[in-house]
This record gives sequence, structure tokens and C-alpha cells, in this order.
Amino acid sequence: MRSYFSFVKSRFFSNKLGVIGFVVIFFLVFVAVFADFIANDKPILCIVNGKLYFPVFYDKVNYSSASFKIMPIVPYSPYKMDFSSKLLPPFSKHLLGTDDLGRDVLARIIHGTRVSITVGIVAMGTAFVIGVILGLLAGYYGGIVDIIISKLIEVVMTFPTLFLILTILAFLPPNIYNIMFVIGLTGWTGVARLVRAETFKVMSSDFVKISKVMGAPDIYIMFRHVLINAINPAVVSLVFGVAGAILVESSLSFLGLGVQPPMPSWGNILLTGSQYIDYAWWLALFPGVAIFITVTSLNLLGEALRDAMDPRVVIESA
Repeated sequence: MRSYFSFVKSRFFSNKLGVIGFVVIFFLVFVAVFADFIANDKPILCIVNGKLYFPVFYDKVNYSSASFKIMPIVPYSPYKMDFSSKLLPPFSKHLLGTDDLGRDVLARIIHGTRVSITVGIVAMGTAFVIGVILGLLAGYYGGIVDIIISKLIEVVMTFPTLFLILTILAFLPPNIYNIMFVIGLTGWTGVARLVRAETFKVMSSDFVKISKVMGAPDIYIMFRHVLINAINPAVVSLVFGVAGAILVESSLSFLGLGVQPPMPSWGNILLTGSQYIDYAWWLALFPGVAIFITVTSLNLLGEALRDAMDPRVVIESA
């Protein structure tokens, strides 16, 4: 008898577009984690006076006199300016060209990946936790608890998300931490509704009724029996939400209200590109392509997970 997980895994890996999306996102997460090792003007490691150093971690060493050093694949800092190389088009030295301050665009896009992935995962991770807890409480207890939480969901959903975020950011300094906090604070409603609906279904199950009769505490029933059977739609929503969070962050940075220079972000690279669109097309093209590929891959991954985790399909397959 095959387990539910084996059915889900089998159906997911049979979806070629979903697998492609997963591979692309895995690659982007890898780039985000190891951005300093991929694009930097500091050696990954070097030998100075017979001693081994790792300037990527510890830069207080004069590696210019190193007898041996290994440089990153893209040997440019995303922050270092070179006014003699301003607005150079893509060529062998700078594969994606340079910006208006002479910084390498590829290095900035690589480090911008870290910003986008971090914002997407942390912001929606926060929203996911808030949504799961509130949805679980509403579905489990019902009554007045459900009414209060449902009204709160309706109130938050009434406001357009982007305008609500803009309103909150008007009172906060624009930085990556506030963006993650605001997106997480406003993006939980969809998860809460899904978990609430699934919890209502699970509450009528025999194993929940038996657990209550046996005197199991509510917290145990909620997280041991109810949540594990109600979490699937929320996981799919989380993947789609990460794509939405990346778009919101890019939009805010493009408007100048998100990640602030000199920290690289796909959105603020696009903002620079919009100012030089007539003769520096690469500044708008490449970050735009990065956003498109990331969001499309997340949507493909989310759709594949939704199809693979559909309990009706799994039951029919069984």
C-alpha cells in the first residue's frame, strides 16, 4: 500500500513544468545563499605569507600580495563604483553591462537574488504562521472566535494590499526588514481562510471526536490531528504567496520605497534602468527577466504542488 507522500511525490515529478520550476527555484536559492562566493571582488581564498585566508568572510587582510588566490566566477563587487566604466553595454568583461555608476549589473542581479528570495521566504513565512494559527483557531473553536477572526480577515482583505503596504511604509523607514514585516503582516488572509475551511472539514472526522472523548488537550488535537490534515492547501498558497511577495518588493523598490541603494535589488536596478531606457536597455531588460523567470517558476511549482496534493486525485490513484 503506497503512502500519501509517495503518491504526491510520484505525481509531482511526473509534471515536467513543475519540476523545471522546482529546479529553477532551487538554483535561485543556491545563488542567494552563496552570492558572496559567486560575485565579489574579494578572493574566496588566498595564501599570504604562507598563511591561508578567506577574505570573503574576513576582509582585513592585504590579499593584493597573495601568492595564490581563487576569485569568484564574477570578480566584481555589487557595490564598488567605477566611473570610468559607466553604462557599458554587455561584453566579455561585464557580461550584463554596467550601470550609471560603473557597477557590474550581473553582480548586482546576483546579490539582488538574495534580497528577493529572502523577502519572499521570510515575509510569506511570517504570513504563513499567522494565517495557520488564526485559521486553525477559527475552524477549531468556531462560535465567537470564528466570527472575530473571520471579520478580521474581511477587514484586512478590504484594503488593496499594495496601498495598505504603502500606507504603513509611510510611517516606517524604507528598508528590507520593514518590507518583510509589512508584507508578512498583510499577506496572511488567504492562508487563514484555507486553513479555516479545511479545519471545519477535519473537525467532523472520527479521529478528532475520539481524541476529544479521550480527554486530549486542545493544543494536542489541533497540531497533532487537525493541522496535519488541513495544511496542504496552505502550503500551495505559500508558494504562490512567495511569488507575490517578490513582485511587491520589486514594485516598492522600483517606486523608491523598498530596498534602498546601494543595496542591490531587482526593483531598484529596474528603477535605474527606467532613467536610461533610451540607450542603456540592459539595465531594464536583465532584472526584468530575472523577476519574470522567478515568478513564473514559483507559479509552475505552486500549480504542480496543487495538482499533486489534491486528495481527490490521490484517492482515485489509490
